[in-house]
Amino acid sequence: MKKSIFIALLATAIGCGGSAVAQVSFSGNSLPVFTETPAASTGLNHIYVLNRCDGVTMSYTAASAGASVVWLKYGAQGGGYAEEITTVRRNGAVTTIDVIPNCGYIIEEGTKRTYVWVVNYLDYYLSLDAISLSAEQDCGTVMLDVAGSGPDINYYTITGVPKKLDREMKLSYSTLEWNADELRWEQKLVEESFDVLKPTISVAAPYCDTKFTLSGDKLLRYWGEEDVVESDSYNTKAVAVEATAVQEERDNANEKKVESESLGGSAPVTVTFSAYPTDAVVHKEWQMARDAEFADIVMRKNEEEMTSTFTEAGTFYLRFIGNNANGDCEAESATYTVAIGTSALECPNVFSPTSTEGVNDEWRVSYKSIVEFQCHIFNKWGVKMCELSDPSQGWDGKYKGKFVKSGTYYYVIQARGADGRKYNLKGDINIINYSNRGVTGGSTDAGE
Repeated sequence: MKKSIFIALLATAIGCGGSAVAQVSFSGNSLPVFTETPAASTGLNHIYVLNRCDGVTMSYTAASAGASVVWLKYGAQGGGYAEEITTVRRNGAVTTIDVIPNCGYIIEEGTKRTYVWVVNYLDYYLSLDAISLSAEQDCGTVMLDVAGSGPDINYYTITGVPKKLDREMKLSYSTLEWNADELRWEQKLVEESFDVLKPTISVAAPYCDTKFTLSGDKLLRYWGEEDVVESDSYNTKAVAVEATAVQEERDNANEKKVESESLGGSAPVTVTFSAYPTDAVVHKEWQMARDAEFADIVMRKNEEEMTSTFTEAGTFYLRFIGNNANGDCEAESATYTVAIGTSALECPNVFSPTSTEGVNDEWRVSYKSIVEFQCHIFNKWGVKMCELSDPSQGWDGKYKGKFVKSGTYYYVIQARGADGRKYNLKGDINIINYSNRGVTGGSTDAGE
């Protein structure tokens, strides 16, 4: 067939999406034929892999006994240089040839064309001898040396483009994976696939001790003859850490809230920091600094969990550092920012204890970042009505369990803010607008 004519026919076939499904069969083979359908861009209908080609014949069944069938074969130059096979045997609708391995075939039946490639696996046989850990390892990568043989299984598209058949070599090993929902590291089986046999394999260093198993290929797997090798135990040196930070919540109505995406707010702020290191972490340390670069570290604690109460205004940065036994592999957690606001303290001078329940019926200061607080409330004769030791506390207008009469009372406050500011406040409190029901009489003990 002339090259120019074939190329024209080939272009027509590709433009129409190839050809009908091949009616190809083999006989004389000891194991089933492995069949793969490659990408449409190759122009091939199928790739057939035989475990061996000695004494194997290949047949094509035409639509009818009288159909004209022409066989051609091609190699690395592509279908444009296909040559007709003249040793075709015919028996009615079936035409047969002796398999010529590692080449492409074009079978023409009238205007229908079938394109296939036939591989003799014996020429590319996979043999695995060993997989071992390379002498050089680092914290992030494990290098594996593979001993064995398995040449690339090459084939060519109908336009002569070289391709490799994916062997699907499989490497499996265990590592640890972080479960954020359950806050723990869990063992996970990793399976990686390689298209060809590699003399050296590089993988991310596992976070637990494990063995590496290499198996292949998909052809031997298909025939039930998969080859498998396993490495010696790998003692991990790789480290990783995860961490959480949970702030203790307060719901004080008279405390000024600070809206922020970071931790912190109005002091005192209590946060529990928890670290979750992987198996190889031996040296553990929480660090707190005043700068995001941790040049000024103000606290170190060698523990996985710690609870810190922040009573000083400013911004603090915390992170967890984990090292392996040799100290040559290190991991750090995310950095947590704790921002403590400056202080504020304001005192109201009017409230009405029994006027409307839940509305202005307690005297409370409005505050932010107050870390020390003492408040004393007196009547006009200097009798102490109430003593408060926390800014979240309030006076309900009672003395010895009974409401005092309306009138003027006096407070004396000594306090300190997280920013170091000192408060020495004095002022009056006016109790107004409430029913006298339940109010004590006029004795000094009752606050009159």
